[in-house]
Amino acid sequence: MPADLMLIAYDGSDNSKRAIEYAGRFLAAKRAVVVTVWEPMVRQAARMSGLSGVMQPEWVPDETSEDIALTDAKSTNEEGVDVALLAGLNAEGRCRESTTAIWATIVECANELDADIIVTGTRGTTGLRSLLQSSVADHVLRHSHRPVLIVPPGK
Repeated sequence: MPADLMLIAYDGSDNSKRAIEYAGRFLAAKRAVVVTVWEPMVRQAARMSGLSGVMQPEWVPDETSEDIALTDAKSTNEEGVDVALLAGLNAEGRCRESTTAIWATIVECANELDADIIVTGTRGTTGLRSLLQSSVADHVLRHSHRPVLIVPPGK
């Protein structure tokens, strides 16, 4: 019996495409929601200048034009929906703004939609690098109370 809803995290990477393809091969759901998480450019700039020790510029986004990060997220999400449709999934897309962390936004979206399963790819880092760069997929697995399919990168 197919699940009602699968949530697929999609960032445009080869690993997230691979996750969609495996979801299409091995999972059945009535609906698949492909979610792309984005962060406004003003927040990205503030975070990067804070990390570098440089004073944050007083930059205010233009209210009349769409944030370039949102424009990029929409394009990425459309691509993910196309990949999901090709994988045989009944897919629709959503872009979600991250106000905290990407993994938290994915978990929140799954909770709001009452998803039966979350599907995500992973960077597949190992060793010291994996300790320094925690994985979004790892955090989703640890903080979600739903089944999670994590698809590792290919060879």
